[in-house]
Parts: sequence; C-alpha cells; structure tokens
Amino acid sequence: MRASNLTLLTDLYELTMMQGYFKNPVNKTVVFDAFYRKNPSGGAYAIAAGLEQVIEYVRDLHFEPDAIDYLRSLNLFEDDFLEYLRGFHFTGDIYAIPEGTVVFPREPLLKVVAPVMEAQLLETAILNMINHESLIATKASRVVYAAKGDGIMEFGLRRAQGPDAGIYGARAAMIGGCIGTSNVLTGQMFNVPVKGTHAHSWIMSFDDEYTAFRTYADLYPNACILLVDTYDVLKSGVPNAIRVFTEMKEAGLPMKGYGIRIDSGDLAYLSKKAYEMLAAAGFGDAIISASSDLDEKLIDSLKTQGAKINSWGVGTNLITSADWPAFGGVYKMAAIKEEGEEEFTPKIKVSENMDKVTNPGNKIIYRIYDKKTGKIRADLICLEGETFNPEEDMVIFDPNATWKKTRLVGGTYTLRELLVPVFKKGICCYTSPSVMDIRELCFKEKNTLWDESLRLVNPQEVYVDLSQKLYDTKVKLLEEIGRSKTDNFGKK
Repeated sequence: MRASNLTLLTDLYELTMMQGYFKNPVNKTVVFDAFYRKNPSGGAYAIAAGLEQVIEYVRDLHFEPDAIDYLRSLNLFEDDFLEYLRGFHFTGDIYAIPEGTVVFPREPLLKVVAPVMEAQLLETAILNMINHESLIATKASRVVYAAKGDGIMEFGLRRAQGPDAGIYGARAAMIGGCIGTSNVLTGQMFNVPVKGTHAHSWIMSFDDEYTAFRTYADLYPNACILLVDTYDVLKSGVPNAIRVFTEMKEAGLPMKGYGIRIDSGDLAYLSKKAYEMLAAAGFGDAIISASSDLDEKLIDSLKTQGAKINSWGVGTNLITSADWPAFGGVYKMAAIKEEGEEEFTPKIKVSENMDKVTNPGNKIIYRIYDKKTGKIRADLICLEGETFNPEEDMVIFDPNATWKKTRLVGGTYTLRELLVPVFKKGICCYTSPSVMDIRELCFKEKNTLWDESLRLVNPQEVYVDLSQKLYDTKVKLLEEIGRSKTDNFGKK
C-alpha cells in the first residue's frame, strides 16, 4: 500500500457525485463523521486503529496522468472535471480519536470538515482503513484479555485475505496487545517484534525427531521452542525435547526462551501432562506454547480447565476476526455551512431503524472519568463549543431512554476531549506514535474500563450520551421532518 497511489481506491459513486458537485457549483463546507454502530464480537468496546494509514492516504492524495486517462476511458467524466482533478489536493480539516483508544458505538472516530467534493472523495478509503484495523485491533484486545497476561503471538499471514490484510492486520494486532508477529514485512515496516518457531516439515525432513530438535537447538539456543506434536506429544515429542534441554543445560547454556509448542489435540490435557514431565525433569520454567485455531473463547475455556499453557499463537481467527468479519463503520454527513456563513447547519439522516438515525451537527466528544478510580463513567457527544465545569454537578441521560439519568457530583469526575486535530487546512499537524507506543496506550486505555465491561460474555455496555443541546437539536430536526411528512401526506 505505501508504494501505491491510492487515489482511485474509491467507489465509483464518490467520483460521479464529485462531478455532480463540480457541474452544479456549491460552495459548501461540510462535516462528515466516521463512526460505527455495534461493538464487534458481542463486546462492550472497540479499539481505534488505522489512523496512520489514513494520514498517509490523505497526504498523498492526487490524480496522476494515468488515473486521469483511465477515468476518461470510462466515458462518464467530462474534460473540465478531469482537468479539475489534475490539480486536486485536500484542503480541509480532519479530527480523529488517536489509535489505541477505547471507543464506543455512535461516537465519531474521525471527523472531516472540508469542501463537499473533498470530503466526499475521502469516504471509501477512510472506511476501508479504519474499519479493518479497528476490527483486528479489537479482536486482538479480546484475545489478549482472555490470556490473562500470557503472551499472544499473531501468526495469521497465510490465512489473511490478501497481503495488505496480513500486513496491516498484524499491525493492528500489535496495537491490540500482541507481543509479536510472524509477519516479517510488518516487523520491518513498523519496527515491531517478529517471532516464530518451526514447522512440522522441519521435523519430517530429518531421519528422526531428536535429531531435528538437536539441530534446531544448536542453531537457536536462546529461542528454542520445539514443536512436539508431529508424531506423538507425550510418547515422543516431549521426551525428545527433554533430552535436548538436558544436553543444553549440561553444556552450560543459559536456558532462556526455551520450551515446547503443541499444535493439535486436547490442549488442556496435553499441556498438563507435558508440564508434569518437564517439571519432573527439572524444566518447570519451560515455555509451553499452544496454537491450533485459537480464539478468545477457546483460550478462556482452556484457562478455566487449568491448561498449563503460558504462550499462545493465534492465527486465522485473529487475522480474519472470524466470528465478526466486518467492523461496520459508516461515514455520514452531519452538518453544512454555506459560503459566508459563520455557523454550521445540522443535518440528520432518518430511518425506521432507530440505530441508523444519525446525530446531527459539528460535534466533539468528552470522556467522563471517575476521579477516584480513573474508570470511564460515560462518553458525552456534544456540539462544537460546548464546555463543562467538572467542579459543578452534571446530569447525563440515555438519549434513547431519557428517564435514565445519572447525576455526577461536582469534583468527583474529570473530562477529556477525545478528538484531536490531524489535518488543518490540508496540512498534517499530527505525528503518529510508533506502533509499540500505541500498544502501550491501548493497555492504559483498557485499564480505564470497569471489569464488567471487559468480560467476554454479556459485558456491561459503556454509556454514550448526548448533551442536552445536541439532544434538543436532534429532536427538533426529527420533529420538523415528521411535520413535513404529515403536511405532505396524501398530496399528489
């Protein structure tokens, strides 16, 4: 992706709408919000990711001659519009929630404030990048939570839906908390740890299992994880591993980063028996790693069964988020400002499905923390310019059930604004942290969630409320649309 001009990474209708705006000049600045409606995998939160790729895309946004030629060949676009595209570049503002942050449904993860043609063009690529990486970062976060402090290695490249999904999925998995990836290109591109052992084919290429183990140990004495399930875990694999570990110990090697990996069978039973054998031979500190179609639910179950596994390799179900394959983020217009106007006019999309009714206006988000514990009490979506004094009482309410109210006593809570400037007047003003720094931020962010919201099954959702001013604006727009429908009912 980094080597490509991604300007044409868009849906055709973005370009046809752009031409429509161009041919019918409208000097409007608009606000678009990118948000999602439902947490992945039945969880209570998601992890924001993909912003660095969005920044690279927007910064490099331009139409090269071959792109113009291709668009001309479609016989959809007129010459004057194509000439406009030759000089196109983004001139607007973008605000976003930083990568690694815990986020919730309906709040803008990213906000674009720009001329309508420019804002429209960004839609597809922004959603492609934010949706994919946020999905995988969230899945990884759940897997890491299930492991209760054990290391999770991402190794799903061969099962990812293409090279880019493998590269950026691994990046997102690192943000979500993995300790390393098997993907060497991701390691190079983002300076993250790469890890791996060996395959069954290594064992099978030797005359016997012991020789395969011995040769591998000679090559990698400080990273000697031996795959013990090629033939028989307990009768062959573990005994041969113990034989090699004994020889390493007698040779005075430091015995760091050594252990076994089990890739099939009853992982709970085999790991417990393997541990007994290793401990009896004096290798109770050996790593016992497991793989084999793992996900957070299976890891949680194995932990409950007392499996003696302390390192996990997770591939297919992580890199594809197999139980929830799409994040579901959307990009919706929220406000318009005509040339010469000072204020934005809120816009709303209505639907018979209440989940699809949007929140109007140019918005900001405050995160409300419990001052004593540092835990999240709620997120509050507000209109631009709204401020609150945390020393004063605040009443927040569920916008879908307004009788559900909570009074926050002044002095017991703190506020933090979530959206930060990323582009101002087309110029990037934000520097992305390293992936490992984002990973550290993600761990801190998860610590702001209550335990009830972290659990894998039936978690407690975090409240995302609207300010009174935003709520009143939304109700007013809905009532106006309702009156319009009533007034026009039956008219021909």
